[in-house]
Amino acid sequence: MCGIFGISRHPEAARMAYFGLYALQHRGQESTGIATFDGQHIRLHAGMGLVPDVYDEPTLGQELQGQVAIGHVRYSTTGVSVRKNAQPLVVRVRGIEIALAHNGNLTNAAQLRGELEDQGAIFQTSSDSEIFVHLIAHSLAEHKTLEDAVVAACDRVRGAYSLIILSEGRIIALRDSHGFHPLAMGKVEGAYVFASETCAFDLLEAEYIREVAPGEMVIVDGDTMRSRSLNDSGRVPVRQCIFELVYFARPDSIVFGEDVYQCRKRMGFEMAKEGPTNAELVMPFPDSGVYAAIGFAQAAGVPYEQAYIRNHYVGRTFIQPSQSMRNFGVRVKLNPVRSMIANRRICIVDDSIVRGTTVRTRVVKLRELGAREVHFRVSCPPLKHPCFYGINFSSRGELVAANHPLEELPGLLNLDSLHYLTIEGLLRSVSQPDQYCLACFNGEYPVACEGQCACCGSAE
Repeated sequence: MCGIFGISRHPEAARMAYFGLYALQHRGQESTGIATFDGQHIRLHAGMGLVPDVYDEPTLGQELQGQVAIGHVRYSTTGVSVRKNAQPLVVRVRGIEIALAHNGNLTNAAQLRGELEDQGAIFQTSSDSEIFVHLIAHSLAEHKTLEDAVVAACDRVRGAYSLIILSEGRIIALRDSHGFHPLAMGKVEGAYVFASETCAFDLLEAEYIREVAPGEMVIVDGDTMRSRSLNDSGRVPVRQCIFELVYFARPDSIVFGEDVYQCRKRMGFEMAKEGPTNAELVMPFPDSGVYAAIGFAQAAGVPYEQAYIRNHYVGRTFIQPSQSMRNFGVRVKLNPVRSMIANRRICIVDDSIVRGTTVRTRVVKLRELGAREVHFRVSCPPLKHPCFYGINFSSRGELVAANHPLEELPGLLNLDSLHYLTIEGLLRSVSQPDQYCLACFNGEYPVACEGQCACCGSAE
């Protein structure tokens, strides 16, 4: 996914956005941007790469002036990884400047883009986020207020979107009515602040107030904050992305009202009940498998060991944009502690198996180092269906569990045993089990792709 951030009426808005995005870096590593409002115009600085590489002190202190700022960190699910697709997107429409940062995927993007181009719209990027800009522009041309124009745009789109919009010193923050992706609201030194995850608030020493609710639009203008509902709010079921709790979110965040750390431990507890093992030690594939592994080891009464050490200067292999980069990342990311492995029965715990690349490579290494048995426990069900809402597995061909019977996977992955957490066990790990999207596990999509699918490139 991507990470979005916004802050209103703070004297160090650009620097606060910088640190907020720094805390959200795990959500996207390809590009980043910050837009500020200096009292007259929106200023933008964006570039390819990590947050500390794109901004410097002159940029934050002189170029990005103003007390209102929004920011974005990106990994691409639609639109290629190039500078022109970096966000926030900034446009001028009927004398009004607008900056927009988007986390999510639109499932009717191809259809809307075609309609808008037929009406004369000229797109500057290949990102589906630009569709929002054109829809808002069309509504403003009908003499609607900006708020009404945003609501009208939301009426047209389908799919997943958390948005932060900056215009004329106001911030508008909203989530789609299914609530696919998170967006939290807080306050720091009297300033309202928004972020994809609360870990950004912790770094800024901001007070977490609450989530922006599914189907809610929050408007901050100066010191005032008010809320209104999207037109379909309450008319569709809440379907939050459970993969946020399994993998994406930082464990020190609160997401969808859940303590992510404790959720992952509970997944480990449930997995120990469902898939017991006679292993001598439990080890995670760090870092995302650590917390489920702790829960599994505690519930199973088996020693927990960090038998793989992570090189923290290598990015997450899952969100690198090309397969060749993933393979390279797998080879350099983790190094085994050899003394913990030889002649031992090992149980590995990880959060998911997506393509199988990482598992195969690491298990081969464990065998080479003399592991007597290698068992694997996965803290979510098998990923069998592509995600159309903003996670980077957009076709069944990428998913190892979708292309092989489950009973064949242990042999394919060179394992002595393999157990996935069941959907029932996963739902027992969260406090509101009826509010989650499980489409990547069971194929039950809350919103279908329409026409030529922008998510996977095929007709749906």
